[in-house]
Amino acid sequence: MADYIVFDVETPNRANDRMSAIGISVVRDGRIADSFFSLVDPETHFDWFNTQLTGIDSRKVAGAPNFAQLWEKIEPIMNSGILVAHNAVFDMGVLRQCLRSYGIDWKETADYLCTVQIGRRVLPGMKHNLNIMCDHYGIALDHHQADSDSRACAEILLRYMESGVNVSQFIRTCKL
Repeated sequence: MADYIVFDVETPNRANDRMSAIGISVVRDGRIADSFFSLVDPETHFDWFNTQLTGIDSRKVAGAPNFAQLWEKIEPIMNSGILVAHNAVFDMGVLRQCLRSYGIDWKETADYLCTVQIGRRVLPGMKHNLNIMCDHYGIALDHHQADSDSRACAEILLRYMESGVNVSQFIRTCKL
């Protein structure tokens, strides 16, 4: 059984090409086996909207690693399984942009799962926003906090798997 590297990023502004935080939850053998969280110095400006949404601003990330520094720590984790995110197009896009912006060659493509896409197939007729899914499953959520969002997404993935969903049929590939 593959490990699932469930991650969530927060961004400093509407460009969505840098991270201000990342949360990672590792799903192994049907449970959340490990987790990681870090603020990230995006080395760019913060939009008021993003700061209001996440509570993260330039003062909060002072002293935090930039993406290149952080990547040295998280690359072994991100390389250890199938990536998963809730609305993965967004998170995978931010990851791609950060890798490119910092000139980091990781790999050409990455396999990933999107819990929104899985949910639309297995639970049609309902909204699949993270907070709504968490309410549906009774999962605690401190929304727009990367560590909480990644853990909640991992819990949703586990609920799908526990209900018999073969998530491997939903694996997609992202060009990095």
